[in-house]
Amino acid sequence: MTQSSRGRRDEEPASLIIGFDDNHLLSELFGSNGSHLARLERAFDVTANSRGNELVVTGTADARARAEIVIKDLYARLKSGLEVTAAEVEGAVRMANAPKREQARGSGANKKLQVTTRKRVISPRSPTQGAYIEALMDNELVFGVGPAGTGKTYLSVVVAVSMLIQKKVDRIILSRPAVEAGERLGFLPGDLREKIDPYLRPLYDALYDTLPGEQVMASIESGEIEVAPLAFMRGRTLANSFVILDEAQNCTPVQMKMFLTRLGENSRMAITGDPSQVDLPMGAKSGLADALSVLEGVNGVQTIRFTDKDVVRHPLVTRIVQAYGVREKGLLDRVAPKKEEPSS
Repeated sequence: MTQSSRGRRDEEPASLIIGFDDNHLLSELFGSNGSHLARLERAFDVTANSRGNELVVTGTADARARAEIVIKDLYARLKSGLEVTAAEVEGAVRMANAPKREQARGSGANKKLQVTTRKRVISPRSPTQGAYIEALMDNELVFGVGPAGTGKTYLSVVVAVSMLIQKKVDRIILSRPAVEAGERLGFLPGDLREKIDPYLRPLYDALYDTLPGEQVMASIESGEIEVAPLAFMRGRTLANSFVILDEAQNCTPVQMKMFLTRLGENSRMAITGDPSQVDLPMGAKSGLADALSVLEGVNGVQTIRFTDKDVVRHPLVTRIVQAYGVREKGLLDRVAPKKEEPSS
């Protein structure tokens, strides 16, 4: 056999057979009408055919290897009693497409990174999410920075609820700056809480997704969970608490310093925000950008930066974030000063 013919044969698609020891899990693993398998076929350019308690995957060596990672990861979830949804499949595909050094850290089968709440068990859906969960568990102050839809706020609430359930903290405090609270808030109907609640709704949504509704309400009434605007934090010392500041790009440097210095004994803080969505008045400096600069390299502080590759909402959201990123990069390139050419 010549070297060229051997090379062509090596590139021909071959098959991999994956066996399963529990046929009852296969319908959920493969998806309704094989929808999960169809997603894998599109993602890795393979064909996947079920045959009894086996799955035959045909494609290039690299494609087969990535598909095998996803199948075994999802099957491990089912074996441990967790569900496999379309979102879980998307997350597993994203993990398999990540560099090998990141796959183990972000793997949904990684028990250390699975977070248990009263309503569900949450696993990371990107390597960066895995790093973020790990940082929240191991550090006293974590910044989660990046575009919308990457799970920054949601995962911080998930970890906070898990720590509350495990009695590692006594309470959860969730806060957001109410940027438009000045003049406009007074024209809204209702008392102060009713005026502020619309700004805090995303935090409530995350709570209701991790705890039964009656428990959320009871915990808020007892003070075990507190949801309050940033302005209410001044003068307090937040001990034995998991404290989250969401939409931090909309606070000023003074507000950020005030909030960070509320940290008390046996407490943790998560600061989340998207530097590209600042709603402060034109010319005002973002407290998030300022804090990231000031606290870089400080012991006990970790920053996790998300990108458009970590967006876990509807696939269109990823494309939207990417499109805006391209435009913003183009604008920056236009205003950046050109280097002067040395005179001859």
